[in-house]
Amino acid sequence: MELSEQGGQFGRRGFLVGAGTLLGLGLTTVPTWAGARAPHASAANTPQWRPDVHFTPHRNWMNDPNGLVYFRGEYHLFFQHNPEGIEHANLSWGHAVSTDLTNWQELPVALEPDELGEIFSGSAVVDHDDTSGFFGGHAGLVAFYTSAGETQQQSIAHSSDNGRTWTKYAGNPVIANPGLEDFRDPKVIRHEPTGRWVMMVAAGDRIVFYGSRDLVHWDQLSEFGVGHGAHGGVWECPDLFELPVDGDPKRRRWVLIVSTGSGGPAGGSAAQYFLGDFDGTTFTNDNPAEEVRWVDKGADFYAPQSWSNSPHGSRVWLGWMSNWNYAKQVPTHPWRGAMTMPREVGLTESGTGVRLSQRPVDELRRRRGRVRRWSGVVGRDEVPEFSGSVLDVVAEFRLDTADSFGFDAFAGRDQHTRIGYDVRAGELFVDRTESGRVRVAEGFPARHAVALEPEGTTVRLRILLDRCSVEVFGGAGSAVLTDLVFPEEEGDRLRPFATGGSAHLTSLEVFDLDRP
Repeated sequence: MELSEQGGQFGRRGFLVGAGTLLGLGLTTVPTWAGARAPHASAANTPQWRPDVHFTPHRNWMNDPNGLVYFRGEYHLFFQHNPEGIEHANLSWGHAVSTDLTNWQELPVALEPDELGEIFSGSAVVDHDDTSGFFGGHAGLVAFYTSAGETQQQSIAHSSDNGRTWTKYAGNPVIANPGLEDFRDPKVIRHEPTGRWVMMVAAGDRIVFYGSRDLVHWDQLSEFGVGHGAHGGVWECPDLFELPVDGDPKRRRWVLIVSTGSGGPAGGSAAQYFLGDFDGTTFTNDNPAEEVRWVDKGADFYAPQSWSNSPHGSRVWLGWMSNWNYAKQVPTHPWRGAMTMPREVGLTESGTGVRLSQRPVDELRRRRGRVRRWSGVVGRDEVPEFSGSVLDVVAEFRLDTADSFGFDAFAGRDQHTRIGYDVRAGELFVDRTESGRVRVAEGFPARHAVALEPEGTTVRLRILLDRCSVEVFGGAGSAVLTDLVFPEEEGDRLRPFATGGSAHLTSLEVFDLDRP
């Protein structure tokens, strides 16, 4: 077996082998914001669960990402936010910006409730050619959101100063409620072949498409969704974009994203996707209407939205890292809610047809610090134990006699989160039934799984760990699981495991992810 490490500062993260033999452990350093946790985490500050590389608001409630747009060197992330408390209420648009998708600066609240109601989810675009007439012939940002008062209606606002201040349109709403209880989350894209803007609105059990030349006046075009996909809950937060299959520009499909508030594969809320064709008016599903394709089979990936005007032609998105089954009980303070790591989205051919793929954005590599490497036979050799709770793990296993293999993460006394591959079932899984002693909600302790075919005899994994979260990407990224966990503070170990036999860990790299 091989063992190596290089680079970086040890800090409080050591490197252990076997039954606790210390190879290298530097001086303990405590961040200036750290403090002892009181017994009731929900009532006291919980810095041990504050992510280092995932976005969280400094204080108070956050849910869906909104208005993702790239403009003049900045990625804008707006989000559902209660600036006054940790509860889901008084919804506004919070705001953060980044130049690299990994370091975020939180800015003042962008859009606040008004006489039309709270500010629900929506989107934003760059009006390059001033089709709206808001910008005097220059480019600017236009935001679309749901005004949620006595009824849900679609409104707009514009910004001429890179999103720092916003002017709401005097004629709001631009699309009045047609008599529906649920009518929200406008997503706007530019459809160049028809030379117009297209808006999708989630309307109960369907998506309604609208068209506009000027971003202000909208005409209904079509509907999609009745009888298609999963309907365990109200449809929400649509997105629509076109992607090449395996990078082939001659083979492109449209991807329609729809989130549903309940009935997901791990229970509660989840996001599904449809592949098909969009001609600027109508979306046509490639697959049987009853087929359901989930974006992520973990419990905590919801309402994903992609960045409009993203540079280099890539499609990048993130989602809200929580679940409506327990979002209001998540035991963090003084904030509640986090985003996933931004991910590059693609399409890839598989044995079961074209599938969505996801992988962490390349920019995350810039946050990598010290790396520790190992290779050997898990279940036969003495295996290492790595310290750290903010890690980027890249592993390649070769099948042998083991029934299952993988890693125990956030491991400590009487706790671990098991991330593994079940050989007989052909499934990648995350088991958080023993992830910590904090009780979040009924049903939170659970095992979540997604099908993953080996590449010959090889299983490749990419795992992101960040204090209270696990994101796992299997193979080429077509198998993805995202789960929250809340380990005790001593739960800061990562160790390989194998059950029922052995597995060859042919390559392992464990990177520390450094703070900005």
